[in-house]
Amino acid sequence: MAMGCPSSPREAAWAAALLAAWLMPAPAAAAETLKLDFPLECTPGLSCWIPSYVDHDPTKGIRDYACGKATYNGTSATVSRHKGTDIAIRDKAAMRAGVPVLAAAPGRVVGVRDGMADIDVREAGGLKALKGKDCGNGVRISHGGGWDTQYCHMLKGSIAVMKGEEVTAGQPIGLVGLSGATSFPHLHLTVRKGKEIVDPFVGLARKDECGPGEDPLWKADVLAKLPYRPTALYSAGFATTKPDQEGARDGRYREKTFSRMAPALVLWVDMFRVRKGDRLNFIITGPGESKVFQKSITIKKTRARQFAAAGTGRKALLWAPGVYRGQVKLVREGGETYSIVREITIE
Repeated sequence: MAMGCPSSPREAAWAAALLAAWLMPAPAAAAETLKLDFPLECTPGLSCWIPSYVDHDPTKGIRDYACGKATYNGTSATVSRHKGTDIAIRDKAAMRAGVPVLAAAPGRVVGVRDGMADIDVREAGGLKALKGKDCGNGVRISHGGGWDTQYCHMLKGSIAVMKGEEVTAGQPIGLVGLSGATSFPHLHLTVRKGKEIVDPFVGLARKDECGPGEDPLWKADVLAKLPYRPTALYSAGFATTKPDQEGARDGRYREKTFSRMAPALVLWVDMFRVRKGDRLNFIITGPGESKVFQKSITIKKTRARQFAAAGTGRKALLWAPGVYRGQVKLVREGGETYSIVREITIE
């Protein structure tokens, strides 16, 4: 997969601010700040993505650390706003293959829950059926000085630590799952200092209302891999018929070759956080860069998650053999662009 980067001046400014935050000396009051490793065994932007950040708006509004909208309000009586960072993996096939959750810092396990089913909360009876166990299967680790981290939505039967156990940074503690209040496989990481929720992109304090803090919690090498991304084209592929959204999210449509008799060539994409008015451009080229298909559609509604597909039927007796390249590009008003590329061989 090849994935483009946002090109807006605003995001370039955030990237510069994140780097500057690590070049500045930490304030004396933050000397005891927790420093975090990345809590998943994956590559940000390639095999995992952040669809939702901590919500900094205590009202019914929403505001992530960059003053964007890549977050949400809580959906139950016990959760008034989104209090953690969500890190999503590609699909349920990746979940079944196993994506390790890692302790973000050394500490002692102070809480463990396992045994909850990995199922879309909507199919499990909704939030009421969870009876307050929104976190699903999870682990909580104390790091001293009032700091703790909580890891939620883990795979049933995968918890690899026990209460009271001492863990090291980077130690596997379980696998990403689909338990608790979630409809897609991801890890929800909450960081607390005492009873206060702390955004790892901000830390304990900052001078400006928008952007990273002067002393964020992520270690420098981790932060460098996590530029602010309010949108992600995180999964895509080809199908020979109209693709099924849930099938794609389960891990289907991963073939590497199609027959020359395939009835159609359809390019599909799954996305986090599209906005009303975004333009999606689908382009399929064939052997020798020949143009096979092109279509542009407009997103009609702002959504946290969106699936889309477009393609063409076979017009000749057989498809020409060779490599076919599909690109989906999202273009947003203001200049932001995101893209994803997939290839299929027809033989």
